[in-house]
Amino acid sequence: QVQLVESGGGLVQPGGSLRLSCLASGFPFSASHMTWYRQPPGKERELVASITTAGSTTNYADSVKGRFTISRDNAKKTRYLQMNSLKPEDTAVYYCMRPTGNYWGQGTQVTVSS
Repeated sequence: QVQLVESGGGLVQPGGSLRLSCLASGFPFSASHMTWYRQPPGKERELVASITTAGSTTNYADSVKGRFTISRDNAKKTRYLQMNSLKPEDTAVYYCMRPTGNYWGQGTQVTVSS
């Protein structure tokens, strides 16, 4: 059974940082392309970042380039999203997602507010 479990969300002030984690199970993690999505309040879900199987190629939405970093630890079956210089517009529920099979985690709330 495929499971994706996010953690690390919370409330942070503008300019602050958070690191999200996504623990995967039930599929060959090291062979899977992985992504992070987010859904701001009242808006559609959007792709934030993606990473290839070996972590050699990453892609980011323009709105987070230079501030967010996606990475993965295949030995721990965990994918990370390091978020720096957070802005109020980064407030959203963040989801990890495995494109193959369209599997989603339950999401973790990130709120950026003073």
